Amino acid sequence: MPQPPSLAEWDARPFDAFAAFVATPEFVLTSSRQRDNAPLPISAESAAIYKFMFGKFATWMLEHGLRMSTLNADDLRRFIELSKDGQRDLNSKIAYRYLRLLERCFEYLGRAPNPARQAIIATDRAHLAEDAPMTALGQDDLQRFLAALPAGRPEDMEGHAGWKRRRDRAMQIVMAMAGLRVAEAIGLLLDEVGRQPDIEGAIELNITPEAKHRTSYEHTARLPRDGVTELTAWLKERAELEIPGGLVFPANLEGEPLHKATVYRQTRATFQRAGIAVSRAGGRTLRNSFAVQQLEQGVPRSELTTALGLALERSAEAYRYARVYEDPHPDEGDGDTDGDIATDATGGPPA
Repeated sequence: MPQPPSLAEWDARPFDAFAAFVATPEFVLTSSRQRDNAPLPISAESAAIYKFMFGKFATWMLEHGLRMSTLNADDLRRFIELSKDGQRDLNSKIAYRYLRLLERCFEYLGRAPNPARQAIIATDRAHLAEDAPMTALGQDDLQRFLAALPAGRPEDMEGHAGWKRRRDRAMQIVMAMAGLRVAEAIGLLLDEVGRQPDIEGAIELNITPEAKHRTSYEHTARLPRDGVTELTAWLKERAELEIPGGLVFPANLEGEPLHKATVYRQTRATFQRAGIAVSRAGGRTLRNSFAVQQLEQGVPRSELTTALGLALERSAEAYRYARVYEDPHPDEGDGDTDGDIATDATGGPPA
Protein backbone atom coordinates (compact mmCIF):
# COMPACT_ATOMS: atom_id res chain seq x y z
CA MET A 1 0.00 0.00 0.00
CA PRO A 2 1.49 3.39 -0.95
CA GLN A 3 2.56 5.64 1.90
CA PRO A 4 0.45 8.77 2.48
CA PRO A 5 2.00 12.04 1.28
CA SER A 6 4.05 13.79 3.92
CA LEU A 7 3.10 17.14 5.40
CA ALA A 8 5.97 18.62 3.41
CA GLU A 9 4.31 17.47 0.16
CA TRP A 10 0.98 18.96 1.27
CA ASP A 11 2.76 22.22 2.11
CA ALA A 12 4.54 22.39 -1.26
CA ARG A 13 1.74 21.15 -3.53
CA PRO A 14 -1.49 21.04 -1.49
CA PHE A 15 -3.88 20.64 -4.40
CA ASP A 16 -1.91 17.82 -6.02
CA ALA A 17 -1.62 16.06 -2.67
CA PHE A 18 -5.36 16.37 -2.06
CA ALA A 19 -6.24 15.21 -5.58
CA ALA A 20 -4.24 12.05 -4.96
CA PHE A 21 -5.80 11.55 -1.53
CA VAL A 22 -9.45 11.99 -2.59
CA ALA A 23 -9.15 9.23 -5.20
CA THR A 24 -8.21 6.59 -2.62
CA PRO A 25 -10.23 4.35 -0.30
CA GLU A 26 -8.38 6.05 2.58
CA PHE A 27 -10.41 9.19 1.91
CA VAL A 28 -13.63 7.23 2.37
CA LEU A 29 -12.31 5.77 5.62
CA THR A 30 -12.00 9.26 7.12
CA SER A 31 -15.78 9.67 6.98
CA SER A 32 -17.33 9.51 10.46
CA ARG A 33 -20.17 7.44 8.96
CA GLN A 34 -18.06 4.88 7.14
CA ARG A 35 -18.70 1.35 8.33
CA ASP A 36 -17.32 -0.65 5.42
CA ASN A 37 -13.96 -2.27 6.17
CA ALA A 38 -13.13 -2.38 2.46
CA PRO A 39 -14.59 0.83 1.02
CA LEU A 40 -14.59 1.75 -2.64
CA PRO A 41 -13.21 5.12 -3.77
CA ILE A 42 -15.80 7.86 -4.24
CA SER A 43 -17.28 8.56 -7.66
CA ALA A 44 -15.54 10.83 -10.14
CA GLU A 45 -18.39 13.33 -9.80
CA SER A 46 -18.01 13.52 -6.02
CA ALA A 47 -14.23 13.74 -6.32
CA ALA A 48 -14.59 16.71 -8.69
CA ILE A 49 -16.75 18.54 -6.14
CA TYR A 50 -14.29 17.89 -3.32
CA LYS A 51 -11.36 19.00 -5.48
CA PHE A 52 -13.17 22.21 -6.37
CA MET A 53 -13.78 22.91 -2.68
CA PHE A 54 -10.22 22.15 -1.65
CA GLY A 55 -8.88 24.18 -4.58
CA LYS A 56 -10.72 27.26 -3.32
CA PHE A 57 -9.29 26.74 0.15
CA ALA A 58 -5.76 25.99 -1.13
CA THR A 59 -5.75 29.18 -3.20
CA TRP A 60 -6.70 31.23 -0.14
CA MET A 61 -4.15 29.44 2.00
CA LEU A 62 -1.28 30.09 -0.40
CA GLU A 63 -2.32 33.71 -0.90
CA HIS A 64 -1.98 34.22 2.84
CA GLY A 65 1.34 32.39 3.14
CA LEU A 66 -0.18 29.57 5.21
CA ARG A 67 0.65 25.87 5.16
CA MET A 68 -1.19 22.68 6.07
CA SER A 69 1.47 21.87 8.64
CA THR A 70 0.97 25.09 10.61
CA LEU A 71 -2.69 26.06 10.05
CA ASN A 72 -4.70 26.47 13.23
CA ALA A 73 -8.40 26.75 14.09
CA ASP A 74 -8.32 30.56 14.00
CA ASP A 75 -6.94 30.47 10.46
CA LEU A 76 -9.75 28.16 9.36
CA ARG A 77 -12.39 30.37 10.94
CA ARG A 78 -10.97 33.37 9.09
CA PHE A 79 -11.39 31.41 5.87
CA ILE A 80 -15.01 30.42 6.45
CA GLU A 81 -15.91 33.94 7.61
CA LEU A 82 -14.59 35.67 4.49
CA SER A 83 -16.94 38.39 3.26
CA LYS A 84 -17.20 40.96 0.50
CA ASP A 85 -19.32 44.11 0.64
CA GLY A 86 -20.84 42.87 3.87
CA GLN A 87 -21.91 39.53 2.38
CA ARG A 88 -20.37 36.26 3.55
CA ASP A 89 -18.60 34.29 0.84
CA LEU A 90 -19.74 30.95 2.30
CA ASN A 91 -23.08 30.42 3.97
CA SER A 92 -23.02 28.45 7.21
CA LYS A 93 -23.95 25.11 5.69
CA ILE A 94 -21.22 25.31 3.04
CA ALA A 95 -18.72 26.59 5.60
CA TYR A 96 -19.42 23.57 7.77
CA ARG A 97 -18.85 21.25 4.81
CA TYR A 98 -15.48 22.89 4.22
CA LEU A 99 -14.51 22.31 7.84
CA ARG A 100 -15.62 18.68 7.66
CA LEU A 101 -13.58 18.16 4.50
CA LEU A 102 -10.51 19.73 6.09
CA GLU A 103 -11.07 17.68 9.24
CA ARG A 104 -10.72 14.55 7.11
CA CYS A 105 -7.50 15.86 5.56
CA PHE A 106 -5.91 16.62 8.92
CA GLU A 107 -7.03 13.28 10.29
CA TYR A 108 -5.33 11.55 7.37
CA LEU A 109 -2.18 13.57 7.97
CA GLY A 110 -2.19 12.76 11.66
CA ARG A 111 -2.38 16.32 12.92
CA ALA A 112 -3.29 16.36 16.59
CA PRO A 113 -5.14 18.24 17.80
CA ASN A 114 -7.10 18.45 14.55
CA PRO A 115 -7.46 22.20 13.79
CA ALA A 116 -10.61 21.72 11.70
CA ARG A 117 -12.25 19.74 14.49
CA GLN A 118 -11.37 22.54 16.91
CA ALA A 119 -12.93 25.07 14.54
CA ILE A 120 -16.11 22.98 14.27
CA ILE A 121 -16.43 22.78 18.04
CA ALA A 122 -15.95 26.54 18.31
CA THR A 123 -18.52 27.32 15.61
CA ASP A 124 -22.16 27.82 16.59
CA ARG A 125 -24.24 26.13 13.90
CA ALA A 126 -27.59 27.04 15.47
CA HIS A 127 -27.83 30.04 13.12
CA LEU A 128 -28.00 27.90 9.99
CA ALA A 129 -31.55 29.07 9.41
CA GLU A 130 -30.26 32.62 8.92
CA ASP A 131 -28.64 31.50 5.66
CA ALA A 132 -31.35 29.39 4.09
CA PRO A 133 -34.33 28.81 6.34
CA MET A 134 -35.47 25.22 6.15
CA THR A 135 -39.16 24.91 5.46
CA ALA A 136 -41.52 22.66 7.39
CA LEU A 137 -45.26 22.02 7.30
CA GLY A 138 -47.51 22.59 10.26
CA GLN A 139 -49.91 19.82 11.29
CA ASP A 140 -52.85 21.17 9.24
CA ASP A 141 -50.79 21.54 6.07
CA LEU A 142 -49.24 18.13 6.56
CA GLN A 143 -52.75 16.69 6.63
CA ARG A 144 -53.49 18.54 3.39
CA PHE A 145 -50.40 16.97 1.88
CA LEU A 146 -51.44 13.49 2.98
CA ALA A 147 -54.95 14.04 1.63
CA ALA A 148 -53.45 14.90 -1.78
CA LEU A 149 -51.45 11.69 -2.07
CA PRO A 150 -52.10 9.24 -4.93
CA ALA A 151 -55.10 7.07 -4.14
CA GLY A 152 -54.79 3.74 -2.36
CA ARG A 153 -55.91 0.48 -3.90
CA PRO A 154 -59.67 -0.21 -3.61
CA GLU A 155 -60.51 -3.54 -1.98
CA ASP A 156 -62.56 -4.68 -4.99
CA MET A 157 -59.89 -3.77 -7.54
CA GLU A 158 -58.67 -6.53 -9.83
CA GLY A 159 -55.20 -6.39 -11.30
CA HIS A 160 -52.44 -3.94 -10.50
CA ALA A 161 -52.86 -1.07 -12.94
CA GLY A 162 -51.32 2.10 -11.51
CA TRP A 163 -49.20 0.25 -8.96
CA LYS A 164 -46.48 2.90 -9.14
CA ARG A 165 -48.90 5.47 -7.79
CA ARG A 166 -49.53 3.31 -4.74
CA ARG A 167 -45.79 2.81 -4.34
CA ASP A 168 -45.37 6.59 -4.38
CA ARG A 169 -48.19 6.98 -1.85
CA ALA A 170 -46.61 4.57 0.61
CA MET A 171 -43.12 6.01 0.16
CA GLN A 172 -44.21 9.60 0.74
CA ILE A 173 -46.13 8.51 3.84
CA VAL A 174 -43.03 6.79 5.20
CA MET A 175 -40.91 9.90 4.58
CA ALA A 176 -43.49 12.16 6.23
CA MET A 177 -44.31 9.96 9.21
CA ALA A 178 -40.90 8.41 9.96
CA GLY A 179 -38.59 11.25 8.89
CA LEU A 180 -36.56 9.26 6.38
CA ARG A 181 -34.19 10.91 3.93
CA VAL A 182 -35.02 10.39 0.28
CA ALA A 183 -31.94 8.16 -0.10
CA GLU A 184 -33.06 6.10 2.87
CA ALA A 185 -36.55 5.65 1.43
CA ILE A 186 -35.14 4.67 -1.96
CA GLY A 187 -32.79 2.17 -0.34
CA LEU A 188 -35.20 0.84 2.31
CA LEU A 189 -34.98 -2.95 2.37
CA LEU A 190 -37.69 -5.47 3.13
CA ASP A 191 -35.52 -6.93 5.88
CA GLU A 192 -35.31 -3.51 7.54
CA VAL A 193 -39.07 -3.28 8.07
CA GLY A 194 -40.12 -4.49 11.51
CA ARG A 195 -42.66 -7.30 11.64
CA GLN A 196 -43.98 -6.88 15.19
CA PRO A 197 -45.90 -3.65 15.99
CA ASP A 198 -45.47 -2.16 19.44
CA ILE A 199 -48.32 -1.53 21.86
CA GLU A 200 -49.30 1.61 19.92
CA GLY A 201 -49.30 -0.17 16.57
CA ALA A 202 -46.03 1.36 15.36
CA ILE A 203 -43.18 -0.59 13.76
CA GLU A 204 -39.45 0.01 13.60
CA LEU A 205 -37.54 0.72 10.41
CA ASN A 206 -33.96 -0.38 11.00
CA ILE A 207 -32.02 1.82 8.60
CA THR A 208 -28.61 0.51 7.58
CA PRO A 209 -26.13 1.95 5.07
CA GLU A 210 -26.60 -0.95 2.63
CA ALA A 211 -28.13 0.07 -0.73
CA LYS A 212 -28.33 3.71 0.34
CA HIS A 213 -26.32 6.88 -0.01
CA ARG A 214 -22.81 6.54 1.34
CA THR A 215 -23.52 9.09 4.08
CA SER A 216 -26.50 7.13 5.37
CA TYR A 217 -26.13 6.62 9.11
CA GLU A 218 -27.36 3.49 10.85
CA HIS A 219 -30.38 4.18 13.04
CA THR A 220 -33.90 3.05 13.90
CA ALA A 221 -36.89 5.10 12.78
CA ARG A 222 -40.44 4.58 14.05
CA LEU A 223 -43.43 4.46 11.72
CA PRO A 224 -46.74 5.12 13.53
CA ARG A 225 -49.90 3.03 13.20
CA ASP A 226 -51.46 5.02 10.32
CA GLY A 227 -48.26 4.73 8.33
CA VAL A 228 -48.00 1.02 9.11
CA THR A 229 -51.44 0.44 7.59
CA GLU A 230 -50.40 2.15 4.36
CA LEU A 231 -47.01 0.46 4.16
CA THR A 232 -48.52 -2.96 4.86
CA ALA A 233 -51.02 -2.50 2.02
CA TRP A 234 -48.20 -1.63 -0.37
CA LEU A 235 -46.03 -4.55 0.76
CA LYS A 236 -48.94 -6.90 0.14
CA GLU A 237 -49.35 -5.59 -3.39
CA ARG A 238 -45.59 -5.68 -3.95
CA ALA A 239 -45.61 -9.39 -3.03
CA GLU A 240 -48.51 -10.05 -5.39
CA LEU A 241 -46.54 -8.37 -8.18
CA GLU A 242 -43.68 -10.80 -7.44
CA ILE A 243 -41.08 -8.05 -7.76
CA PRO A 244 -37.60 -9.53 -7.22
CA GLY A 245 -34.92 -8.05 -4.99
CA GLY A 246 -35.09 -6.55 -1.54
CA LEU A 247 -36.09 -2.92 -2.15
CA VAL A 248 -39.35 -1.86 -0.53
CA PHE A 249 -39.98 0.81 -3.20
CA PRO A 250 -38.53 -0.46 -6.49
CA ALA A 251 -38.59 1.55 -9.69
CA ASN A 252 -39.98 -1.21 -11.87
CA LEU A 253 -41.09 -4.83 -11.97
CA GLU A 254 -37.46 -5.88 -12.26
CA GLY A 255 -36.77 -4.51 -8.76
CA GLU A 256 -34.32 -1.79 -9.79
CA PRO A 257 -33.82 1.26 -7.53
CA LEU A 258 -35.67 4.51 -8.01
CA HIS A 259 -33.86 7.67 -9.04
CA LYS A 260 -33.95 10.66 -6.69
CA ALA A 261 -35.35 12.83 -9.48
CA THR A 262 -38.37 10.53 -9.80
CA VAL A 263 -39.06 10.76 -6.06
CA TYR A 264 -38.77 14.53 -6.22
CA ARG A 265 -41.16 14.82 -9.18
CA GLN A 266 -43.82 12.67 -7.54
CA THR A 267 -43.49 14.40 -4.16
CA ARG A 268 -43.66 17.80 -5.82
CA ALA A 269 -46.83 16.70 -7.64
CA THR A 270 -48.43 15.95 -4.27
CA PHE A 271 -47.49 19.39 -2.95
CA GLN A 272 -49.02 20.95 -6.06
CA ARG A 273 -52.29 19.03 -5.73
CA ALA A 274 -52.46 20.06 -2.08
CA GLY A 275 -51.99 23.71 -3.04
CA ILE A 276 -48.90 24.00 -0.83
CA ALA A 277 -46.43 26.36 -2.51
CA VAL A 278 -43.16 25.72 -0.66
CA SER A 279 -39.79 26.57 -2.18
CA ARG A 280 -38.50 23.02 -1.67
CA ALA A 281 -41.37 20.72 -2.51
CA GLY A 282 -39.53 17.46 -1.94
CA GLY A 283 -38.66 14.84 0.60
CA ARG A 284 -36.46 17.20 2.60
CA THR A 285 -39.46 19.31 3.56
CA LEU A 286 -41.29 16.18 4.73
CA ARG A 287 -38.30 15.23 6.88
CA ASN A 288 -38.12 18.79 8.24
CA SER A 289 -41.83 18.64 9.09
CA PHE A 290 -41.39 15.40 10.97
CA ALA A 291 -38.48 16.82 12.98
CA VAL A 292 -40.23 20.08 13.83
CA GLN A 293 -43.37 18.30 15.03
CA GLN A 294 -41.28 15.95 17.15
CA LEU A 295 -39.68 18.92 18.89
CA GLU A 296 -43.07 20.59 19.35
CA GLN A 297 -44.31 17.41 21.02
CA GLY A 298 -41.48 17.63 23.53
CA VAL A 299 -39.18 14.95 22.13
CA PRO A 300 -35.67 15.61 23.56
CA ARG A 301 -33.03 16.68 21.10
CA SER A 302 -30.96 13.59 21.87
CA GLU A 303 -33.87 11.31 20.93
CA LEU A 304 -34.55 13.27 17.74
CA THR A 305 -30.88 12.97 16.80
CA THR A 306 -31.19 9.20 17.09
CA ALA A 307 -34.53 9.03 15.28
CA LEU A 308 -33.20 11.01 12.31
CA GLY A 309 -29.87 9.18 12.16
CA LEU A 310 -27.82 12.34 12.64
CA ALA A 311 -24.13 12.04 13.43
CA LEU A 312 -24.11 14.95 15.90
CA GLU A 313 -26.73 16.03 18.41
CA ARG A 314 -26.17 19.68 17.65
CA SER A 315 -27.36 19.05 14.08
CA ALA A 316 -30.88 18.58 15.43
CA GLU A 317 -30.83 22.08 16.88
CA ALA A 318 -31.26 23.61 13.41
CA TYR A 319 -34.83 22.25 13.27
CA ARG A 320 -35.82 24.65 16.05
CA TYR A 321 -35.26 27.46 13.58
CA ALA A 322 -37.23 25.99 10.68
CA ARG A 323 -39.77 28.26 9.03
CA VAL A 324 -43.23 26.71 9.21
CA TYR A 325 -45.16 27.18 5.99
CA GLU A 326 -48.20 29.45 6.15
CA ASP A 327 -50.85 29.21 3.45
CA PRO A 328 -51.12 32.66 1.81
CA HIS A 329 -54.69 31.85 0.65
CA PRO A 330 -56.25 29.81 3.48
CA ASP A 331 -59.80 30.30 2.28
CA GLU A 332 -59.36 29.11 -1.31
CA GLY A 333 -59.62 25.39 -0.63
CA ASP A 334 -57.13 22.58 -0.53
CA GLY A 335 -56.66 22.02 -4.23
CA ASP A 336 -57.19 18.81 -6.14
CA THR A 337 -56.90 15.90 -3.77
CA ASP A 338 -58.20 13.08 -5.90
CA GLY A 339 -54.67 11.63 -5.94
CA ASP A 340 -54.57 10.88 -9.66
CA ILE A 341 -51.11 11.26 -11.22
CA ALA A 342 -51.45 11.03 -14.97
CA THR A 343 -48.01 12.32 -15.95
CA ASP A 344 -44.84 13.52 -14.36
CA ALA A 345 -43.44 17.02 -14.68
CA THR A 346 -41.98 16.26 -18.10
CA GLY A 347 -45.28 15.10 -19.55
CA GLY A 348 -44.34 11.44 -19.61
CA PRO A 349 -45.72 8.52 -17.62
CA PRO A 350 -44.66 8.36 -13.97
CA ALA A 351 -41.67 6.19 -13.17
